Amino acid sequence: MSTENKNISRRDFVTKASLALGSFMIVPRHVLGGINGTRFLAPSDIISLGFIGTGKQGRGLSTSFLNTNEVRIAAISEVYQAKTQLALDRIKAYYDKNTQLGAYSEIPVYQDFRELLARKDIDAVVIATPDHWHAAMSVRAAEAGKDIYCEKPLSLTVREGRAMVNAARKHKRVFQTGSMQRSWPEFRQTAELIRNGYIGQVKSIKVNVGAPPVAYNLSEEKVPDGLDWAKWLGPNAPVVFNSELAPPTSKDVFPNWRLYREFGGGMVTDWGAHMFDIVQWSLDMDDSGPVEVLAPDGKDIKFLTYKYENGITMTHEKWDWNNAIHFVGTEGEIKVQRKKIETTPVSLKDKIIGETEKHVYKSENHYKDFLDAMRNRNKPICDVEIGHRTASVCNIGNIAYRLNRSLKWNPQKEVFIDDKEANSLLGRPMNKEWGIKI
Repeated sequence: MSTENKNISRRDFVTKASLALGSFMIVPRHVLGGINGTRFLAPSDIISLGFIGTGKQGRGLSTSFLNTNEVRIAAISEVYQAKTQLALDRIKAYYDKNTQLGAYSEIPVYQDFRELLARKDIDAVVIATPDHWHAAMSVRAAEAGKDIYCEKPLSLTVREGRAMVNAARKHKRVFQTGSMQRSWPEFRQTAELIRNGYIGQVKSIKVNVGAPPVAYNLSEEKVPDGLDWAKWLGPNAPVVFNSELAPPTSKDVFPNWRLYREFGGGMVTDWGAHMFDIVQWSLDMDDSGPVEVLAPDGKDIKFLTYKYENGITMTHEKWDWNNAIHFVGTEGEIKVQRKKIETTPVSLKDKIIGETEKHVYKSENHYKDFLDAMRNRNKPICDVEIGHRTASVCNIGNIAYRLNRSLKWNPQKEVFIDDKEANSLLGRPMNKEWGIKI
């Protein structure tokens, strides 16, 4: 038997074994009304989702989408069999508690996400894999005609992010970035206060989100049963397995692959993709970015500092609140983090923005917003271009940290000015099987 046939046989075996574990596909309830105010849709309005990645974040997203009562989960792709089963168990438990939603049948499970993309019954995919996979999967999903919800940070490199935008536009796909803070009231209030000048002219911004990544340096451990390590690595060069990258299901933690630059961007992208995103939104810079990144030098520049063309400076530094932003203006201040906002003057916290004032896109549910955008064929609140621009802010900061020097950035051309070495870090090598053109 050839190597190719062996691989196909093994894949078929794994898929059938997964199906035998008792997986489910939700059949939507054929009703237009609801129960106790809960909205249910006609079958033709139910959106069929494929989930790629069913780790801790993916499982949480499955619940968030099921809570909309507007989707069915039609297929799953996962390279770690134990995590597949956790996801299937969660789906079953959800429907056991919400019996009015319908009956069950099997959810197909694939190790190769391309098989999921080939299914004609899937309207959109939810990508919740490690960051090094985002671009390769999103571009292929767009080519397959699927709409896309992809977790933040959107991309591992600037060029991968631009490739994702180009693919979504070329194939006319709706693409939502999973920066759900844009659908939360405290961040919308922040953006509208700043855009309407309630703290005057913004002078400086402090963002506290944690450290940049380091090179992968963990020791080798035995690959656990049920994990296809080669597929987990995907477009990346081979490295040894360590459970910090893909922890066992007995540990209910977010994996630490995000700390290593081969797979993620450290906390600069992990939390920065949330907090720098709110800065970009508040400054009305969703289609642009800073023009300079100053690396800390231990002297005059104490913290990584971004400079915008309008003179605003933004520092990556610790302050009293973790994973938070501090805006300082000529007439006031705003401090914001999840579920908390403090303002100076205090009255701004609950200020009602008038109908004739500036308003940002309003979404109260990030997942419904994506589904509505799919039906209406419009851009969602955190369109792929927005996610790409935010990821770029994070990524160019990490490049300045890595090179330990200051860089001038052209946000229109998305290149560093007169810096060949820095520009070489805007992309990365990917292997022939899984890589994409960037």
